[in-house]
Amino acid sequence: MSQTLPDGARTRDEEGRHQSAEPARVLGDRDSAAPRPVPGPDSPDAGVPARVRRIPGGRVLIGAIVPLVLLALWYGVTAAGVFSPVQLPTPQSVLAAGVELFERGELYQHIAISVQRVLLGFAVGAGLGLALGSVLGLSKIADSLLHPTIGAFRAVPSLAWVPLLILWMGIYEDSKVTLIAIGAFFPVFTAVHSALRHVDPQLVEAGRAFGYHGLRLLVTVQLPAVVPSVFSGLRLALAQAWLFLVAAELIASSMGLGFLLTDSQNNGRTDRLLLAIILLAILGKITDALLGVVERKALKTWA
Repeated sequence: MSQTLPDGARTRDEEGRHQSAEPARVLGDRDSAAPRPVPGPDSPDAGVPARVRRIPGGRVLIGAIVPLVLLALWYGVTAAGVFSPVQLPTPQSVLAAGVELFERGELYQHIAISVQRVLLGFAVGAGLGLALGSVLGLSKIADSLLHPTIGAFRAVPSLAWVPLLILWMGIYEDSKVTLIAIGAFFPVFTAVHSALRHVDPQLVEAGRAFGYHGLRLLVTVQLPAVVPSVFSGLRLALAQAWLFLVAAELIASSMGLGFLLTDSQNNGRTDRLLLAIILLAILGKITDALLGVVERKALKTWA
């Protein structure tokens, strides 16, 4: 038998349904029902205050604060004579050294050959890391057989490979690219291997239920499930590639930023030495930012 409620009375369930039916205005303007987009955890604006996001280029301006402060501090310290010009040259002298190399046509060559070596080594190392990490992450037999050996090689310092690579490959580009590839291999391998070992088994079973097996299952189900971990490994590998570049260009190089770094040290040109360090930092940040763009697109597609 149904019970008639007095007029105006509502049960708690009816009150809840009434409230849930109203449009949410938490993030919208007071006079607008349309909510504002919220930056997700993978958005480049995640963690940036709302006031800064309203300013065009606000995120870039915040990121420029620390470099500008360091530049001002550098200028002040050198102007006060705290260090000698040999220990710490002025920003003007470093800029002049860069202009000199540019006018002589050497700066572009140093940058171009270093970027080429890093990208080639990164591509080879990351590709091998992705492939081998996938094999060991999916096969318990391969993992038991190869993982201890790979873990041991990971502990070998970068400079320890230099004499062996010179003996095997000579002093040409192959040895330099190989050394950079070694540096890029391990972060990708570690990230992919660890991530695939922790993929949800129910997700894998669902893929098999749809007829996916082997390589098709890996590409369609398992790798998309670990996209964030893969790109974390790729970004670490890219940073490692730039670190290994200096060691690679110790192998009888005559061009490149690593060569410029060591040659400037040998000749007492601290201005060029600082120039090489600054260029390595800038190029490393640019390549990492480009990889970050690819990462965000991949996360929107697969994650």
